[in-house]
Amino acid sequence: MYNWFECKVKFEKLDNEGVPQKVNEPYLVDAISFTEAETRICKEMQPYIHGGEFQVTNIRRINIAEMIYDDAGDRWYRFRIVSMVVDEEKGVEKKVASNVFVQADDIFNAIKNLQAEYKSAYDYTVTSVTETAIMDVFPYAAEIKKEEQPTA
Repeated sequence: MYNWFECKVKFEKLDNEGVPQKVNEPYLVDAISFTEAETRICKEMQPYIHGGEFQVTNIRRINIAEMIYDDAGDRWYRFRIVSMVVDEEKGVEKKVASNVFVQADDIFNAIKNLQAEYKSAYDYTVTSVTETAIMDVFPYAAEIKKEEQPTA
């Protein structure tokens, strides 16, 4: 079970002309608590920020039902989907809304990636699609894989 946190990190970044500019960028981190989210984002950002300091300016819990990854994509899209679920105890159908984040290079590929993932799963309706400002995603499983790899 993933617990996603959106962490905003403020740091100095070089723009296209090589001029330093302060930015405040959002990242997603899988963590158990706010404290762990802050620790993990600091650890993850360390290699990317050269010669400067950075500050975690905001952390908030974000409700995500599923993440769909695409290594070719550099953007993240938030799909709000509604599906019908049967309540076994009451024997009635009810609508359940959830957020699915999809990585893609454009909105058309994001829709294709979502459809490929959900093609035979169940009936759903997309109620909204938003391109997010998320710069990168750091799932917990990736950290475990890094630690398990043997060193040469």
